[in-house]
Amino acid sequence: MITAKRLDTVQEYYFSKKLREVAELRKTGKPIINLGIGSPDLPPPPQVVEKLNEALTDSGAHQYQPYKGIPELRNAMTGFYRKFYGLELDPNSEILPLMGSKEGIMHISMAFLNPGDEVLLPDPGYPTYSSVTKLLGAQERNYELKAEKDWLPDLEKLAKEDLSKVKIMWVNYPHMPTGASASEKFFEKITRFAEEQEILVVNDNPYSFIQNDHPQSILKNNGLSDYVMELNSLSKSFNMAGWRVGMLSGSEKNINSVLKVKSNMDSGMFYPVQAGAVEALKLSEEWFESQNKIYASRKSKMEELIAEIGGTIETEQVGLFLWVKVPEGKSSEAVVDELLYEKDIFITPGFIFGSQGEGYIRFSLCASEEVIDEALNRIKK
Repeated sequence: MITAKRLDTVQEYYFSKKLREVAELRKTGKPIINLGIGSPDLPPPPQVVEKLNEALTDSGAHQYQPYKGIPELRNAMTGFYRKFYGLELDPNSEILPLMGSKEGIMHISMAFLNPGDEVLLPDPGYPTYSSVTKLLGAQERNYELKAEKDWLPDLEKLAKEDLSKVKIMWVNYPHMPTGASASEKFFEKITRFAEEQEILVVNDNPYSFIQNDHPQSILKNNGLSDYVMELNSLSKSFNMAGWRVGMLSGSEKNINSVLKVKSNMDSGMFYPVQAGAVEALKLSEEWFESQNKIYASRKSKMEELIAEIGGTIETEQVGLFLWVKVPEGKSSEAVVDELLYEKDIFITPGFIFGSQGEGYIRFSLCASEEVIDEALNRIKK
C-alpha cells in the first residue's frame, strides 16, 4: 500500500523516537534519568480520583456521551473561567470540552484551513502546530520569538507584511518552551491585530497556574471576538495528563464550526473522566499553591544542576520547564548527547522547537527532588 502524500510532509514526533532510544538504553542496563518530558509525576487531587471511581457504577456511565460533554462539565469549565480569569462564558455555546487540547489543535485547523492557506507559527514553539499545518496541506509561516523581545511576537513588523493568505496564528502564553508570560495589555493588542488582519488567533493556555500568580486569558468579557479563541487543559495544572481533558473557548459561531469537525471524529469522553474533571475544576487556589511549593523547591535544585553544566537561565520563567542557554561554543544537541551518553540523563534540545531554539536546552520539573539530586551527583562526578 502507498501511504497518503500528507505523510511525506511530517516526521515521527521527536519524543516518540527519542523515548524509544531511551527505552532501549534502559534495556541494556543504563539507569536513564528523564528530565525532558512535561508529564506531571505528581498525583491528581485525591477527591478527583475518588469521584472517577464513584462514577464507574453510575447508570449510563459506559454508554456514548454527548459530543459537547455533559452539562455539568461545561458548567464547571465556565465556572473555572469565571473564578480564575474573571470571564463570563455561556456553557451552552461558548465552551467545548475536548479529549485533550492537542485534539483541539487538529479540530480548529480542520475547521478553518483550506490547502494553501498560511498559518503563523511561533519559533520557538510547540511542534504540533507545525505538523498539523503540514498534514492539512496548509503552508507554514514562522514568526520569530527572541529573548530580547521577551519571547513575544513583533506585531508591528508582522502587520507590515502581506498577511492576505494567513488564516490562523498560534500563540502560547505562558509560553512553552521559554516560560515567558504575556500581559493583559499584550492580549488586547494581539486581539486588535487579529481583527484588523482578519486572522484567527488561538492562544494555547495550559500553563496558567504553574509557578504563576497571575493567570491570564486572551478572551475578554466585552463580547467574544470571532477572531480569538483559547485552548486550555487539565493535564498540567491538575496532574491529569493521561486523562485527556481539555477545553476550547470562543464565540458561539467559532465553537459551532469546530463542533462540526469534532462530532464526526469522536463520541464524547468517558463519563467517569468527565465526572472527575468536574471535581477538579471546583478546587480552590490552595490546590495550585500546594503544587507550586513543590515546583519551586524542585526549581531551586534544578538551578544548581544547570549551573554545574554551565547553563544560563536568562529571564523569569513560569510553567513546568526551565529554558536554558547552553555554554558558549556548544550546540544544544551536543549538550543533550553528552548528558545522555556520558551521564545517563535525558533532557530536551531546543532546536526541536524551531530555529530560534538552537543554543538552548529544556529541563522539565516533572521529577522528584531525589531524582534531581541523583542527576546532580552524576554531573559532579
